[in-house]
Amino acid sequence: MDFNERVVIETADRDWVASPMPGVWRKPLAREEAERGHATSIVRYDAGARFSPHDHPLGEEILVLEGVFSDESGDYPAGTYFRNPEGFRHAPFSAQGCVILVKLHQFQPGDDAHVVIDTNTEPFRPGAGGLTVLPLHQHGSEQVALVRWPAGEHFQPHTHYGGEEIYVISGELIDEHGRYPAGTWLRSPHASRHCPYAEEPTLIWVKVGHLPA
Repeated sequence: MDFNERVVIETADRDWVASPMPGVWRKPLAREEAERGHATSIVRYDAGARFSPHDHPLGEEILVLEGVFSDESGDYPAGTYFRNPEGFRHAPFSAQGCVILVKLHQFQPGDDAHVVIDTNTEPFRPGAGGLTVLPLHQHGSEQVALVRWPAGEHFQPHTHYGGEEIYVISGELIDEHGRYPAGTWLRSPHASRHCPYAEEPTLIWVKVGHLPA
């Protein structure tokens, strides 16, 4: 929870921890309190597991990584991105099992948009160099997107005002600080700087401009 520190976690190396609900497991990445407040986690639903109805103070952000995540509104396959604002209430479950990236209690003031995007069907836009980008959300200084890196792509050195958070979905991201294979979660503080590149096709989820200065 120290947002001035750079954090790198290879989630594949972390053990699953049982949640209060049977069949729902977690790999905590950042957590303010045991079951409330700011939290970022990888969450796994076993086949048939479900969570009791609940709402989300200061919002919930989800990216479905594997399987199919469901609630009363429908079934959502891997690649679906959600933003469930404060006041949204649901009882999620997974008939076949799923793995999701979940961020709780982190919406900025006034961010009350309910968002559901199937990133499998939305077109990516040209980005810098050979990158392609799928914008997912923007509010105030915060921006969220998926970014595709072709093999051999280098990005210019740059500074992240308001910080940067990355989850490597596939491939491997590299910079002068290290190598980050699929499943790696990185959080870099305000005014951090790096020069990333990829040696193989790589897909990342990235959020910028949301961390305190």
